[in-house]
Amino acid sequence: MEEVDRILIRALAQTGSAIPEDVESIKQFSTELIVEAVVRCLRIIEPSLGNSISHLLPPGMSARFRIGMSLAQACQDLGYEGEIGYQTFLYSNEPEIRRLLMFLVEKLPRDSMDSAHQPAGKSAVLQRSISSQIKQQLSAPWVPPSLRTPSLLWTQSSRLMRKFRAQPLSLPENDPTGKRTLKEVKEYYERYLPPVSAQLCHQHSVAASLLERTAADVSAVQEWEMEWNSQGLMSRLSPEEYKARKGQRLQKRIQEHFQQTVQHGFGAQSSLPSDPDLTRILQSYSTAKAGTDSKGSRFTHTEKFTFTQEAEQMVLQMEVAGNTLSSSREPEEDVKAHQEEEVRSLQQQLEQVTRSFEEVAQDMKHLMVNITQVEEESGVLEQTNKGKEELVRVKRRTLELLPDADNNLLKLQGVIESSAQRIVNLANQWEKHRVPLIEQQRRLRAFINNREVESAQKLLEIKGIHEKIKQSAEEVKRKEVLYKQLLIEYESLPKEVSRAAYTHRIMEIVENIKKQKEEITKILSDTKELQKEINNLTGKLERTFAVTDELVFKDAKRDEAVRKAYKYLAALHENCSHLIQTIEDTGTIMREVRDLEEQIESEMGKKTLSNLEKILADYTAIRQDNAALLMKLKDS
Repeated sequence: MEEVDRILIRALAQTGSAIPEDVESIKQFSTELIVEAVVRCLRIIEPSLGNSISHLLPPGMSARFRIGMSLAQACQDLGYEGEIGYQTFLYSNEPEIRRLLMFLVEKLPRDSMDSAHQPAGKSAVLQRSISSQIKQQLSAPWVPPSLRTPSLLWTQSSRLMRKFRAQPLSLPENDPTGKRTLKEVKEYYERYLPPVSAQLCHQHSVAASLLERTAADVSAVQEWEMEWNSQGLMSRLSPEEYKARKGQRLQKRIQEHFQQTVQHGFGAQSSLPSDPDLTRILQSYSTAKAGTDSKGSRFTHTEKFTFTQEAEQMVLQMEVAGNTLSSSREPEEDVKAHQEEEVRSLQQQLEQVTRSFEEVAQDMKHLMVNITQVEEESGVLEQTNKGKEELVRVKRRTLELLPDADNNLLKLQGVIESSAQRIVNLANQWEKHRVPLIEQQRRLRAFINNREVESAQKLLEIKGIHEKIKQSAEEVKRKEVLYKQLLIEYESLPKEVSRAAYTHRIMEIVENIKKQKEEITKILSDTKELQKEINNLTGKLERTFAVTDELVFKDAKRDEAVRKAYKYLAALHENCSHLIQTIEDTGTIMREVRDLEEQIESEMGKKTLSNLEKILADYTAIRQDNAALLMKLKDS
């Protein structure tokens, strides 16, 4: 049974049960551990049965009885045929618990289902326990604050709730192109990047920030997959080429936007009133700023290269000369005060110019609106004039034809007939050309439809292949994680015991089982032979006694000595029968004694005395609870 118990304990540990390391057999299982193991197995086998039952035993006895009854009913629903009830869990015995756990472990999903949905490892067990706790809390009904237990106060209290305030996080990112990360970036990630908890102002915003960041990453991946499946596949480009082309388009749009903004800025600058002092001040300010900020952005560098080298040298010389002269003639404090005064005056001038510019821009907007209105009105008038001119021209022609109306009518009828004949001829010619064109159009349309159907089928096949590739990649990742976990577990195993030793031990167990089977078969055959021999001897004895009795009975009528011998023979036969019956009764009693000894051992294994003590203690606790409830009812 030790090997069976080890296998069961290992299987139960993989389901998430918190089995202590010192527990090595089912006999050491406590009531709490039995309930937890059964509930964990039920949650994996049939979530609808296990999720509604808590794996923790409450302190109240009535709640314990309800959990025991619920577990018994769930096991019966799964098909357990043994005797089971609340006493199986609360007052357990080793054989019944072993049979129940073996039944549940056999019901657990195996092979692909086990490896796909129930991965091994401490992290997987933690995730399953978290999900089970969340499901349990979500399935619990809402309870008013005055009726909440301590556990419900922890899960349903609004004091622990906080607003969902997320903050941006800086996390290490992998290059999606597959290239290696720069050494400096990697060093920054390893040495200088603070952890997530240190990046935030408040600790309660860690979960919200992580959830938002994860949701953003997941949504970005989903958007990219949707865009690739809808537009990327139709472009017949690789993902890298599609991203490069998209980046080029975006860069082109940004450049166009910058060009338009710069053009509008130059136009606005040209519309400003020409003030030489303001222009000179702005130029000096821009050159001074460019001289102080030597390490500017790319935009400032490109701005520098727009000017010629000669202009830069002249401006620098003038600045150096002005600085030296001002520093030599005036004290430093006077220079600062003078500069501040100039800055204030320049700011005032700049504000005035800005206000005037805004007024001019507002006037320009009004003028543009008036111009557009005038243009629209002029367009409407031109359209009405064109219509009237056409009407006047038709009426003029009609008035010119009125003096010779009869001849003009004949001419018009001739023109109409010739036009009708011409239209008929053109219609016939068009019909000759139209029929082959329609046939060609139908053929081309059918060809295009066939090509569209083929392309749609190929697109569906490509999408299916992409889905298979994605599933294969996920399967590979999952198997890599499982391989790493198994490798870590294998490395943690003791190295002094080799696989050959386990194999040798298994072979020895198999050989012992074979020997036991052979011995049992031999004992059964010997028993059968012995029973057959006993039956033969009994029959032979009965026949011999019948023949002897008949012969002696014939001679007993004539001889007194033979009559006594017949009496002794009958007494001997009766004594021998009694002796054989006594031997058979003795064997029956010995078998009953052995059965009773086995029953005693099994009853000792069931821990009847300890269970009785538990039942008495539970009964006392229930009586105390009932008395307390009665006192509360009387007080109320």
